[in-house]
Amino acid sequence: MDKTGQPNLFVLKCILTLISTLFLTTTPAFCKASHRSSPKTTDPNTSSTEPNYTSHIAELKNKLQNKGFTVILQKPFVVIGDEPPETVRSRSIRTVKWSVDKLKQDYYKNDPNKIINIWLFKDSESYNKHTRQFFNERPTTPFGFYSDKHNALIMNIATGGGTLVHEIVHPFMSANFPQCPPWFNEGLASLYEQCREKDGHIYGMTNWRLEGLQKDIRAGKVRPFKDLTSASEFTFYHKPSGDNYAQARYLCYYLQQKNLLTKYYHKFRANCKTDPTGYETLKKILGTKDMKKFQKQWENFVLKLKFP
Repeated sequence: MDKTGQPNLFVLKCILTLISTLFLTTTPAFCKASHRSSPKTTDPNTSSTEPNYTSHIAELKNKLQNKGFTVILQKPFVVIGDEPPETVRSRSIRTVKWSVDKLKQDYYKNDPNKIINIWLFKDSESYNKHTRQFFNERPTTPFGFYSDKHNALIMNIATGGGTLVHEIVHPFMSANFPQCPPWFNEGLASLYEQCREKDGHIYGMTNWRLEGLQKDIRAGKVRPFKDLTSASEFTFYHKPSGDNYAQARYLCYYLQQKNLLTKYYHKFRANCKTDPTGYETLKKILGTKDMKKFQKQWENFVLKLKFP
């Protein structure tokens, strides 16, 4: 203040200028943070970028020009077929999209991290001819197969859509549960060879594998579940005791009928480091320690099933 008791205007101006300068050039720490983008988390099981479908489809269309094929994007797959365009489109929605949606609803979070082509050949002649022409391979099954080498599901669609749903399971299992042993990988895939929708979910039904399994049960050829679950890829695929596919399928079918299948999948996946075969998790889900007794119960259950 000056001698009259009034504020000194020169000093007041200096103070106001200083405060103004500090306010304009200094931002509180919490304000700075609000302008920062949050760090992105990356799921280790997914690709950081979406595959380039546009260029992939353009290459396919160029390769297949004037050859009678229709190419349809049905993420995460690309569907290619030599039936009439409307038929290929219908299969891409009614079989591919439907099964993908239902499998992801109950089991899978992640899509495959690569583009996978689904080749739907209209009949046996087309299937055999184009498998040799496009992939330099001879089919070992009349139905269809998944080729990891070619990133492709290769189908004789004239045999029906069951094999297609079976094969769709495999790339999703690989993307979400890469440690999955062959018995459960093939058991779940085989379960949905014959399926429908029930209460809004995918539901496996009895199928052609039942008859052979029932014969094996009566003949005492079915291996203990501990042996089935611990079977290596070589043992499962090349040294069957009875029909490993059928036994695995109808174990999954039993779990489904008891409303335990999806629970088992998620528990097994979570515990796979300490239980790589899924056998211990299976015992806990079933609520039993006596697996010999359970196997007898399961065999009786299977023998009562019918197909069709």
